[in-house]
Amino acid sequence: MSELSSLPHYVDVLVVGFGPAGAALTNLLGRYGINTLVIDKADDVLPMPRAIALDNEALRILQMVGLAENAFNKVAIPQVRLNSPYVGEFGRINTVGCLDGHPKLVTFYQPDMEAALRQALIQYPNIQTLTGVEMQDFIDLGHQVQVQLALKNGSTHKICCRYLVAADGANSAIRTRLGIDFTGETYPQDWLIVDARHVRKPITDIEFTCDSERPVPHMTAPDGRERWEFMLKPEETREQVLQPEFIRQLLKPWANPDELQIERTAVYRFHARVAKQFSKGNVFLVGDAAHITPPFVGQGLCAGLRDVANLAWKLALVTQGKADAKILTSYDQERRPHAKAMIDLARVMGLLIKPVNPAAGMLSANLVKNLRRLSPVRSLIDELKIKPRNRFSQGLFIARNKEAHLDRGNHVAQVWLRDNSANGAWSDDVLGTHFNLVGFGVDPTSYLTKRQQTAWLAVGGKFLQINPRGQQHHSANNVDIWEDLTGELLPKYAPLGWVAAIRPDHVVMHDARVEQAHQVIEKSLALLAD
Repeated sequence: MSELSSLPHYVDVLVVGFGPAGAALTNLLGRYGINTLVIDKADDVLPMPRAIALDNEALRILQMVGLAENAFNKVAIPQVRLNSPYVGEFGRINTVGCLDGHPKLVTFYQPDMEAALRQALIQYPNIQTLTGVEMQDFIDLGHQVQVQLALKNGSTHKICCRYLVAADGANSAIRTRLGIDFTGETYPQDWLIVDARHVRKPITDIEFTCDSERPVPHMTAPDGRERWEFMLKPEETREQVLQPEFIRQLLKPWANPDELQIERTAVYRFHARVAKQFSKGNVFLVGDAAHITPPFVGQGLCAGLRDVANLAWKLALVTQGKADAKILTSYDQERRPHAKAMIDLARVMGLLIKPVNPAAGMLSANLVKNLRRLSPVRSLIDELKIKPRNRFSQGLFIARNKEAHLDRGNHVAQVWLRDNSANGAWSDDVLGTHFNLVGFGVDPTSYLTKRQQTAWLAVGGKFLQINPRGQQHHSANNVDIWEDLTGELLPKYAPLGWVAAIRPDHVVMHDARVEQAHQVIEKSLALLAD
């Protein structure tokens, strides 16, 4: 934590909110060398579980952030089961296995993850953290943002920043001051959340009891933990359901209450809201400040991590003078549609999990059960292909056309690679947090002039060649060469003799034949220029 006496008067980026999204963003800015201050009104990590699920995309972003795979404990979830008191089990979502090098779905203990993110910041001399401090007010002056902080000793401190990022949660004071509408709905029902630890082995998966009278999501978590979410009945009060004996009676169908150590009980109302815009002037919203997702698909924190992965490199490039500030408009353009799509999916899942009455519950459960008998529909449900892809329809990439082989505006697959020295690495780690011009089975610099190569290097770009397995050789042009050991990229993903410009967030920016590599470079750089 920064000493109050050494507080800066200017930073490139000020992040308000030191929760998971704010901490992840700050780590990425740390990797880019951006002078950043992150503040939070709480003195430390809240020692309570809140978010509990991460998908493979979120885990991939945490890999990009710099967290080791074992940085915090996780439980891989093999399946998600939907049970109905009217028709029995009517849905089973397969979440076993991996995508892009990570489990499809895990549960975790949020305080451990937050501690790991904060610990990772120690390595960055360009990062300062300040807790027990609250943002009082700010003024966007156009060329910078002036912020007033209330310090824990009762004094105030004025600081200016190039960009202000609101990671200050669902009740974001920054979003409110900006006058940005937070549209959507608040569910009328209260829910009781019970987090507990077992003296016996807990369940191994996630199950939803889809009962109109009292729906109950139930899931496992690391270190012998379990979570239950009980919807309250209209006549039940918050004070009543938080009584220990009431909670004991609720838990009895699932566990012996005497074998449980209750860690947290809380009453919530779920929300489905998204900000009308994710940025205004020099101020940006991330995480719950930008959107709140009902918990029925476990995507709340995942969405926040997608925000910071999209925003961090853009802020870094503009701050470093390597790109025009206009690229920052693509943050809202790329992130808001997908965040809204995830909220819409959660709403649909909510209708299955909490039917309005027994007749509706029986109807919806039977409908899903019968649809799963149809092979195309079964894969949509059982393999979760109904989940919206984090694929941009418009944004900072060259528009798709019939000549493209890679899916521009989508994330390139992560595969296991091997270099000349037989060292293995994940492709995301090889790509790093830079622009890459990748040649598939070909030297990507073959048709580039020195001027074009220099221009690519000037924005932090690199050159990389990925060969089919067994075709390893040394480069004469200082191009890193790796083999695709999985065959997922070559020839399945991209043909030999092809090149692609990959963004720092591992999104395909442009692609073409190697003979057109100069056009790939020039058009990609033009997107960054004024």
